Amino acid sequence: MPALDDHALAADLAERAGLLLLELRAKGGDPDTVRNAGDKSSHEFLVAELAQARPADAVLSEEGIDDKARLAADRVWIVDPLDGTREFGDPGRTDWAVHVALWARAAAAGTGDLIAGAVALPAQNRVLSTVADPAPQADGGAEHRPLRMVVSRSRASQLVKDVATLVHAELVPCGSAGAKVATVVLGENDVYLHSGGFYEWDTAAPVAVARQRGLHVSRIDGSPVVYNQKDPLLPDILVCRPAIAPVLLNAIREATHAI
Repeated sequence: MPALDDHALAADLAERAGLLLLELRAKGGDPDTVRNAGDKSSHEFLVAELAQARPADAVLSEEGIDDKARLAADRVWIVDPLDGTREFGDPGRTDWAVHVALWARAAAAGTGDLIAGAVALPAQNRVLSTVADPAPQADGGAEHRPLRMVVSRSRASQLVKDVATLVHAELVPCGSAGAKVATVVLGENDVYLHSGGFYEWDTAAPVAVARQRGLHVSRIDGSPVVYNQKDPLLPDILVCRPAIAPVLLNAIREATHAI
């Protein structure tokens, strides 16, 4: 059997980790115990599989120790073994994900960017990835309804609420970051705006997929989102349909008094 390329490997590992998590959750038990076991088992699976398939590559995982040797590496896998641990612990929730992304250095420039990624939504029986040419993005009837902005169920920032007011957007609660971005990729929602801070592993795979689908991805000031940084903290992000990006960036500037 031929070796999988980076795109196929990301999709395969995300899907298989998701199946492992579904089996674990189906056994039931104390929700916190299930959550902890999910984080641990998925992390161990992904790290072991990457060590076998890509032994020369570095790995940055939410559940692992951040080995700063990755900063000098040419290839770094950025993974979130279980994005949405809280949602995973609730058997009725489907808005959690597994993220597997690959960052690679551009030899000529000495810089790097995401080159492959996959977001598995195991409880939805769906994997979004950079494996193949993307199908045209559905607009979900966007031209005939108010903008839909997907947000955290419990901690949408004041900026997000202010921007929603300015652009007359409907707020749509959802769980993990991967699940949120997936709804934009699939055309179910129009915007994912987050300003509360999170980490590279929360968005690397979703961003790789969103970019391939032709969506706008940036920081809230319009600057690029970059990965494999010394500090993996990522303060904010905007993912949306390209046609509405200027409107949203203008609204963000107004809401933050940056105009």
